[in-house]
Amino acid sequence: MIAAQAKLVYHLNKYYNEKCQSRKAAISKTIREVCKVVSDVLKEVEVQEPRFISSLNEMDNRYEGLEVISPTEFEVVLYLNQMGVFNFVDDGSLPGCAVLKLSDGRKRSMSLWVEFITASGYLSARKIRSRFQTLVAQAVDKCSYRDVVKMVADTSEVKLRIRDRYVVQITPAFKCTGIWPRSAAHWPLPHIPWPGPNRVAEVKAEGFNLLSKECYSLNGKQSSAESDAWVLQFAEAENRLLMGGCRKKCLSVLKTLRDRHLELPGQPLNNYHMKTLVSYECEKHPRESDWDESCLGDRLNGILLQLISCLQCRRCPHYFLPNLDLFQGKPHSALENAAKQTWRLAREILTNPKSLEKL
Repeated sequence: MIAAQAKLVYHLNKYYNEKCQSRKAAISKTIREVCKVVSDVLKEVEVQEPRFISSLNEMDNRYEGLEVISPTEFEVVLYLNQMGVFNFVDDGSLPGCAVLKLSDGRKRSMSLWVEFITASGYLSARKIRSRFQTLVAQAVDKCSYRDVVKMVADTSEVKLRIRDRYVVQITPAFKCTGIWPRSAAHWPLPHIPWPGPNRVAEVKAEGFNLLSKECYSLNGKQSSAESDAWVLQFAEAENRLLMGGCRKKCLSVLKTLRDRHLELPGQPLNNYHMKTLVSYECEKHPRESDWDESCLGDRLNGILLQLISCLQCRRCPHYFLPNLDLFQGKPHSALENAAKQTWRLAREILTNPKSLEKL
């Protein structure tokens, strides 16, 4: 048993050093190329409208606010200033979303975003995005990369297609630190010893973002009040959570397997599903020793089996907001197909670790 475990870990480490690292290197190269173009577009936007200041800065070889959705798809979060005069309200009526309401006694004119405040005093995510989309469309025509970048049509999101190869979504957002959403107040679960109190404090200090984008839970059926809502996102908190042990290595292997074998019709699975399942696996295996390098194979198998179970049940709850289903709106046939493919993959890795050389 121990010999089989060690063999699997050996082949997974080899896979990580070869396939995962080359994936990372290729994505880093793409990110540099893509960010040059996006920065140029955002510079033009800022000239037209100084309220939209580019926050796409490189720090320690990372771009703040950039998320990799797949090797050809990215999201850049553009942090806006001056949320101060608004109260953050998440009453759970829209899973995964919250609203920003003008604080009592504050005048609209005190806000930097005065013309985007609705009659009932809400700062409208949709109105801000709509204005931003117009500005980006104008900037694309003016910027020095205009030959290689164009707007993606037929969407209310702000998406750029670059060199006909990459798609980048630029999402206006507010960074919320020092508060934790009510809809995530149940976390951490009292009966689970992971993460420890220090890590919990660090995660909560990272806070969350409010994004101006289509809500998962609404899926096209938005009333105007709902489209004024902002989407909760916990990228930095989630990254902080997965520090230590072989957690990040495990996630890297899962992302690489997804890119190579689970990029399927109907796009049932993305990197975020993998990240979510690693977090749940940490709860199931709360001891640090469970994430020792020697346990990489066991953790990977556990996550792949959990993924199959989620695909068969057609439900993958968000880690911090379990009322939000990350499979919402995905075609059932695509989820079934992904379950079969994941099962083939898991069986192959478990019964013949050497097959990782070809995967």
